Amino acid sequence: MTGPYDRSETVGGAAFFDVDETLITAKSMFEFLRFWLARNGHDDTRYERYAAALRDMSALGLPREEVNRAYYQYYAGSYAADVRAAGRDWYAAYRKRPDAFVTAGISALAGHRAAGDAVVLVSGSFHFCLDPLAEDLAVDRVLCGELVVDERGFLTGEVVRPMIGRAKAEAVVRTIEELGLAAEDCCGYGDHASDLDMLRAVGRPTVVGDDPVLGQLARAHGWPVMSSVAGGREER
Repeated sequence: MTGPYDRSETVGGAAFFDVDETLITAKSMFEFLRFWLARNGHDDTRYERYAAALRDMSALGLPREEVNRAYYQYYAGSYAADVRAAGRDWYAAYRKRPDAFVTAGISALAGHRAAGDAVVLVSGSFHFCLDPLAEDLAVDRVLCGELVVDERGFLTGEVVRPMIGRAKAEAVVRTIEELGLAAEDCCGYGDHASDLDMLRAVGRPTVVGDDPVLGQLARAHGWPVMSSVAGGREER
């Protein structure tokens, strides 16, 4: 659940960030799936069919965890190293977009880094998408979907546990304990009602954007609300 860029050491606090529509404007799993299919010679027809199937599952009210698991089936039989390389190429192109990032989220993350806090990404997406972003933003840890790789190095299409809902909160609590911190000294940032458990696991939650469920709670509890306005970042 950590990457080679793990810089975790003695820190004063920690900040936990959802990724999609909190730090980046895209839904990374869908954006990457389109990229991956195109990279392997498929036109948008296959992507639209896959995406529609996932949307239909959501529309039927199936749990987000089940939809998350179904998504990863699309990579079954793919060589993990190839998917990892594609993730780096996808992010290298994505970060150049003028609307790629949630400006307020990126600014908040930079503020926590400057203050010496541990910065942690928490997402239902997966390492092959998120590690390039994590390295770019110099975060400390990534808590996300762990894909199962067989003994030959191929993806099985399975994920150990979807990092959705309650799983996010449990991962945050575990990380706070590992770092020897107090929950009240930690911050959380999320944009969707599915981030609520994670936000409640920290002492200083912040809502990003205009989700109605989180907005109502923010008003009731005095949580800060940040804009989800999009922007770009300077070239590296």
